[in-house]
Amino acid sequence: MTEEIKNEEFSTEEAVKEAVENAEEMTEEVTSKAEATSEAESKDEAKEKKGFKKKEKKKDKKDEQIEQLTDRVTRQMAEFENFRRRTEQEKAQMFGNGAKAIIEKILPVVDNFERGLATVEEGADPFADGMLMIYKQLLTTLDEAGVKPIEAVGQEFNPDFHNAVMHVEDEEVGENIVVEEFQKGYMYNDTVVRHSMVKVAN
Repeated sequence: MTEEIKNEEFSTEEAVKEAVENAEEMTEEVTSKAEATSEAESKDEAKEKKGFKKKEKKKDKKDEQIEQLTDRVTRQMAEFENFRRRTEQEKAQMFGNGAKAIIEKILPVVDNFERGLATVEEGADPFADGMLMIYKQLLTTLDEAGVKPIEAVGQEFNPDFHNAVMHVEDEEVGENIVVEEFQKGYMYNDTVVRHSMVKVAN
């Protein structure tokens, strides 16, 4: 009877040990399977991420090319606009310089007209009247072209427009006032073509 009990206890202990061992083995199998599954999943995820990154890289290259081309076009447009403006300025400057040179050559003719007409009374000589008409037409043409005389007599002396060649003391006139004009000055648009030659008081 005692031996049977011992045998039963021994068989029970063995059964428990076997059950524990089986449980441990099953746990290890489940763990290894889980690890293998997780590794496979992580590999798949890594592959997907790599593929996604590759796709992103390809997209980025296209975006970079688009940005580069857009930047290049923008720069070229800006350069072209600057070139156009610079060319227009140069053309305007060249035209202004050419016009100024021609006006400088015409002004002595205007001076001679004025000197000659100053000695003749209007209406006394038909020839002189004809010259007066030509002189007025010449002044009108110059005015339409942007050439205007500089006001001098009675104005305050301004070195930007007047060239003082004589100085006089006169109590009846204010200080630094132009009292006489020896040669008329002219402007072409906003540029002085010839300064007025004047006498300044006080």
